[in-house]
Amino acid sequence: MRVYIIQPPIVQCNTPYPSGAYLRSFFLRCAEQFPGRITSVAWHDLNIALFHAVFSHDGIAKLFELSSDEALLQAERAAACGDRHTAFNLRRYVSQSSAWTAWISTITALLCGKAQERRHEFVRSAHVPRGSRMETYLAALGRDVSADDARLLASFALADIADYITAVFDGSFSLVRYAESLCTESASFDSVVRRLDAPVLSVYYEPILESLFSSIAAELAGGSGIEALCCISVPFAGAFVPALAAARACKRRFGGRVCCVLGGGYVNTELRGMADLEFFSFADVLSYDRGYGSYYALFEAGLGTAEAADAETLCALIARRGGYRLRTKHGGSADGFFCGTEHGISAEYKKRLLAREAEATACTVPDYGGIDFTQYPRLADDENPMHRLWSDGSWLKAYLAHGCYWRQCAFCDVTLDYVRSYRMTNVRALYDGLCAQAKRTGVYGIHFVDEAAPPAALARFAQYSAQDGAPFSFWGNIRFEKTFTRDLTDFLAFAGLCGVSGGIEIAAQQGLACVCKGTDMEHIVGACAAFKESGVLVHAYMIYGYWQETPELLADSMETLRQLFAAGLLDSAFWHKFTLTRHSRVYAEWQAGGHPDLAPAEPSAREGCGLRPFAENTLSFAGERASERYAGGLEAALAAWLHGRGLHKPVSSWFSFPFPRPRVARDYIETLLAAYEKRRDGAFTEPYSERYVYVWIGGKPFAAGRNRIGWMYMGEMRYCTAFHAAETAAALWELRPRAGADSIALSLRYAPALDERVFLSVRGCGLCRLKRSFMR
Repeated sequence: MRVYIIQPPIVQCNTPYPSGAYLRSFFLRCAEQFPGRITSVAWHDLNIALFHAVFSHDGIAKLFELSSDEALLQAERAAACGDRHTAFNLRRYVSQSSAWTAWISTITALLCGKAQERRHEFVRSAHVPRGSRMETYLAALGRDVSADDARLLASFALADIADYITAVFDGSFSLVRYAESLCTESASFDSVVRRLDAPVLSVYYEPILESLFSSIAAELAGGSGIEALCCISVPFAGAFVPALAAARACKRRFGGRVCCVLGGGYVNTELRGMADLEFFSFADVLSYDRGYGSYYALFEAGLGTAEAADAETLCALIARRGGYRLRTKHGGSADGFFCGTEHGISAEYKKRLLAREAEATACTVPDYGGIDFTQYPRLADDENPMHRLWSDGSWLKAYLAHGCYWRQCAFCDVTLDYVRSYRMTNVRALYDGLCAQAKRTGVYGIHFVDEAAPPAALARFAQYSAQDGAPFSFWGNIRFEKTFTRDLTDFLAFAGLCGVSGGIEIAAQQGLACVCKGTDMEHIVGACAAFKESGVLVHAYMIYGYWQETPELLADSMETLRQLFAAGLLDSAFWHKFTLTRHSRVYAEWQAGGHPDLAPAEPSAREGCGLRPFAENTLSFAGERASERYAGGLEAALAAWLHGRGLHKPVSSWFSFPFPRPRVARDYIETLLAAYEKRRDGAFTEPYSERYVYVWIGGKPFAAGRNRIGWMYMGEMRYCTAFHAAETAAALWELRPRAGADSIALSLRYAPALDERVFLSVRGCGLCRLKRSFMR
């Protein structure tokens, strides 16, 4: 049996989504655990395939062939309404259609690091097509354009043509997510199915599917039993319609010869109670949570053996033997579905699958084999350096830990396995695996996609990286907490950490307590300051519109955020509107009688059948729309702040209606920053202690005379008095992390021998201390 992993369009396109890499690695392990059942594992990223199908010479030529009449018609309507800007832009697109067709391949090549010879012409030629985003960038440049601006200008060109696609061809299209809102707000599965005929899918995506499944058909032997397992990943709502299209194409071509499974984040959150029989005409199985347990259950039921003659038979076998973290159309309950995802299984069976799943979670290392990273564009869509990390560069995406070690936030889906079942990976195995992937792919950037990367796991990864000479640049999501001291952030930055993102959510103590963040502003400021002093970029996630929000609390949160930017503690941030979900902690507590001020509204049953809407996770609640009026002001202020503008304007000035004055002192962040600096300096003056490991991350020390040593640290030359200067310099250099060295043993040997004055002089200037548990 062959295994095919399919990633449908998302459409963020600078790097592959990690689910395919993890599933590829997992099934290669399964080939060893279930001998003779799996003959090959292939991963197909249709996300990048769709990108190149659309943004190509033939793709753009087809686009204008099908849309030019509609564009001119819309331009006439806009002109009649006095909207000259829209009319001009639409007419310009049509008039420049041949130029867009001629240049689009060069634009995408520039973004993929190719066609560098054409940069000069692209930025200067009067015959290159221009859109409003490109012109805005050029107008604001403030200097002559140069070839170095080509990638930024190409990114705006891509966004311009994407705007045209959305305006006149397919309103669901986006460079970030396709049809994102459709599958979280749909009233029925039928309304989702109707989107399968959307223009981008029918014109560009269906030919890709036809080509893919034709090649798969040529590979299948036509023997007995299920010939292939097709795993389709649905991480976000925007991937669901393309996933259905892939599943439909698969079933039409192969029927029961291929078992088609859908899994991923969207399946976990939205489809746990899915009750539409029509869905199973598209796919055979829904896989929940991390997927490993449900795939083991499929193998236990007979997948890959002659007993499972086809997909229908396999599902019937599951119904008899018991399902685990999966759903099929066969089941023992009255409506023909499994009750939950663990129907009819024994305690022993469940224990065995849990153990296997836990082992797979800890040990599976992503495998990016078969991925050509040179095909992925690096979009430079913003000059803000932190914003650029998401789209600029190819990243090997990986987990340091699965689940969340805090798992208490009220707004988060903490009742679901992917959040609540916390398990760290084997960091050594992960590091070694990523080294192998980097050598094979040439990609040395790592994006940790954890809910929140555990500080201990980050430190351990950093230790291995530092010992190898820091070959990686890495970044990821963290919790702003007191564990991130200046010592730890210095060590992480030395090992390659370039950025962190984390949820502040509500920058006011009352709001933090409301959503159970488990931290306070003092420690948030301390963590941000430590990272920034270490040269690490910092991004904050914010929320507004939560159920207990008042205008006064929002004003306080906004003012605190302004001060964080003004103090240089944040590089970027993003406001999310609060969404109440069925699997959140606050909803579970409301069901148990808590939160009397929360008033959820259950979705109404579909007329005639009594079923809930297809996508069931998002819930409405009383008063949720009251906060919508703040969105414009919040976004405008933030757009200015992350580019260093408007930092001293009153927060109320960003709104066109009365907005409360903040109750936060104007020096609130400065006061918390002073408290952090006192804690930091106090740590640097503490004497040597065997409770810590001391590591040298400065430049190589040297004797600057008989009683003086010097060294470079963070771009500055440092000196201190040291008797026996040569010996002291050598002892410090022995504390550096390096391959094969035991940092704990070295620390115990060399750190106590340092003169106390030297020890205190180099603390925070090259000698950092770390918890012993981090370095084991």
